[in-house]
Parts: sequence; C-alpha cells; structure tokens
Amino acid sequence: MRSLERHRDVGAYALGVLGEAEAFRFEDHLVECAQCTAFVSEYRPATRQLMLYRRSTPRSVHPFAAPGPRLLDKLLGEVATRNRAGRRRLLFALAASVVLAVGGSAMTLAVGHDSSSGAVVADGPPSSQMARTDAETGVWAQVTTRERLWGSEIEVAVKDAEGPRSCELVAIGKDGSEQSVTSWMEPAHNDAAITMQGGSSMRTDEIRRFEVRTSDGEHLVTLNSP
Repeated sequence: MRSLERHRDVGAYALGVLGEAEAFRFEDHLVECAQCTAFVSEYRPATRQLMLYRRSTPRSVHPFAAPGPRLLDKLLGEVATRNRAGRRRLLFALAASVVLAVGGSAMTLAVGHDSSSGAVVADGPPSSQMARTDAETGVWAQVTTRERLWGSEIEVAVKDAEGPRSCELVAIGKDGSEQSVTSWMEPAHNDAAITMQGGSSMRTDEIRRFEVRTSDGEHLVTLNSP
C-alpha cells in the first residue's frame, strides 16, 4: 500500500470498517505519521457518538431515518467551533457523510440542545475537572467533563513520553460499570500534551473515576471524580 493510500484510509480506520489485515498495516503507518494520528484522535468523538446511538436507539427507529431540515447546519456549526480553521473543510466533509449515512436521530446525540428552544447549546463551564500525575508511570492526565442531554461530554489531555503505544480513557461508574470514552495512539518521543474528546452515557455524578490504560490493559494513571 502506497503512502497516499494509507493517508486516505484514516477515516475508514477511525470508523472501524477496515479489514483486519488493512487495519494492522494502517496501525504500523500510525506509528510514523503524526498527521494521521491527529486525524484519528479528532474522529473519535464522531465514532463514539455513533456507538452510543447504536446502543441507545430503540428498534422501532429506522437507522436511515431522514434528518430534520436544519440538523446539518447545526452539526456543522458545532464542529466548526471545536476545530482549528485549517481543518474545517475536512471535518465538515466527515460530518456531512455521517448525517447522510446514519440519519438525523444519530447526530442529535453529538450536538447539545436547549430543551425548551431546541437551539444548540454553547460550551459552558465544565461540570468537573481533575488532573493528576502518576508517580510510578510518570503519565500526566487532565479530564474535563460537561453535562449533556445524552450523558457527559469528556475531554482528556495526556502527557506520556513512553510512546508509541495505543491508549484509552475509561470511565468507571459508581455502580462498577465501565465505559470506554476515547482511544488514541500515543506518538513516539512526544513530550507535549495531546488532547482528545469523547463521551459517555453516564452523567458526571454517576462517574466514580477515570483511568488511562494501554490497549493491553496496563494502568497508566487514575483520576478520581471530585
């Protein structure tokens, strides 16, 4: 597979539609390509919302239900406020393709709405924020949560100089249940913090703690909820 073709596979990899062999080759490519690693991290919120939609949608709702007439405009506005201007066109294309492929019901999960007016809710103050450095692993993480109608919107910033390795953020509820919030590939020899966004169907007050782990289950850092 040529390098250009590998770059083009970033969306398919983020959505989990690559075959096993192709995904394996693309993960090798991620180790050396910081640009694709960043794109995969940015696509995680969209793929996370699709997973939440699949879990929460009643069987009576057709997966290809037609979106509302202004849903795409609202979604694009939300995406635009969250991403740097230089990447707007690429993310707009992703948002449009998700709306066309999945339908309007799915994407209402990705955009906060005011319950009385139906308007998009701007980012408000965080519901909670916590940060910690693990004394044993040296990994630093900061987690910020915001309440949404569908659960919690979660942002995690991580400093981990031991890459490359695949990591994930896990939310652990007060009832002992676990949900994967987001995952990413930590670049090699990276001393700077990287930031990812994800979500959980659990509300902030239902989450006991967050854990950053490797894909192999190795514990890196724990952040207890306030």
